Amino acid sequence: MERTYPCGVCNKTFSKTYNLKVHQRLHSGYRPYRCDVCKKTFTRLQHLKVHHRLHTGERPYCCVVCNTTFRDTHTLKVHQRVHTGERQYCCDVCNKTFSNAYSLKVHQRVHTGECPYRCDVCNKTFSNTYNLKVHQRVHTGERPYRCDVCNKTFTKLQHLKVHRRVHTGERPHPCDVCNKTFSSRSYLKVHQRAHTGERPYVCDVCNKTFRQTEHLKAHKRVHTGEHPFHCDVCNKTFTKLQHLKVHQRVHTV
Repeated sequence: MERTYPCGVCNKTFSKTYNLKVHQRLHSGYRPYRCDVCKKTFTRLQHLKVHHRLHTGERPYCCVVCNTTFRDTHTLKVHQRVHTGERQYCCDVCNKTFSNAYSLKVHQRVHTGECPYRCDVCNKTFSNTYNLKVHQRVHTGERPYRCDVCNKTFTKLQHLKVHRRVHTGERPHPCDVCNKTFSSRSYLKVHQRAHTGERPYVCDVCNKTFRQTEHLKAHKRVHTGEHPFHCDVCNKTFTKLQHLKVHQRVHTV
């Protein structure tokens, strides 16, 4: 029988003493390998080597299907599942499947409500670091994705991709009830509520329901008295941007 070496803290077992030693650093916090550029530390030398490629730009591993390059073999392997369709990680609550364990872990927070990442400006919390990073652009004003046709900028690459369809006319998402087409899945999903009658957003003051969060947000101003849209000609204020745009025609006639 092959000998195993158990961790004295969590009882996880290993076939080699070296792997046990490296694992124990998770408990001790010992991170002996330091990046000489940014001072980030690591438990393994291999992790440091891969990290260094962030600074050098080296991406030595290439996908043979689409030629996308990667810093390490693990990320390449996960990427290749895009082409194979392999989704081996399954949520035990809703059966949704994922191509990697991390995506499953993040998804499961939808069910648990866990949001471990907090914005240090407004204290809003998020289920993953990517969403936190994108949110922080609200505070910094950073909009790194620019349309090469009209120069409009966006906080997310996906928003830019959807926006480009304004210029191309592409509407790849059809409604299976009325065949109306949309430039994004989210627009299609909202539209489908016209057929289903679903109105999932409820005002906590008067219980009025809405198909879209934006409609609920605008409605709540009836209760709060908030008028965030301001005419720069006559200083009149409005609860909705559309109402301001209609009003501004008074000044352009």
